[in-house]
Amino acid sequence: MQARMKEHQLTADQIVALLDKAPVGHLGTVDEKGFPYVTPVHFVRLGDSIYFHGLARGRKLANLAADPKVCFEVAGEHSYIQADAPCDTNTAYRSVIITGRAATVEALDLKTRALDAIVAKYTPQHSGASFPANMLQMTAVVEITIIEITGKYYA
Repeated sequence: MQARMKEHQLTADQIVALLDKAPVGHLGTVDEKGFPYVTPVHFVRLGDSIYFHGLARGRKLANLAADPKVCFEVAGEHSYIQADAPCDTNTAYRSVIITGRAATVEALDLKTRALDAIVAKYTPQHSGASFPANMLQMTAVVEITIIEITGKYYA
């Protein structure tokens, strides 16, 4: 995982904290006509990878099968910094942008581990519950292997 230097850069720990806290990420793929396609997804970070889940068929999975290169964006809470002049008004924010390669997880143990982490993040009251075999079959889990990651803020 490689981080690029920028002004107002988040530290590695701040990037991890934002990824672990953010409720929604935005997955950017390219469709069969070469157009960008952005999808909001629930996700979890495990180690140096991002995982999300969804139906085993659909446009985003078709896009990933044709071209595994992705962009993944997460934004934290933001607020407006008011000023006397409209052009001086700004936004306080934190964001992370990842470029990587995405692949459907085939190994049942990793798929289950990622789903367990997603359940723990979004519905912790169901942590530890087992997944019915038919649900595992109709659910795709996708791993984004991070190639580059940047985090930026303005306060």
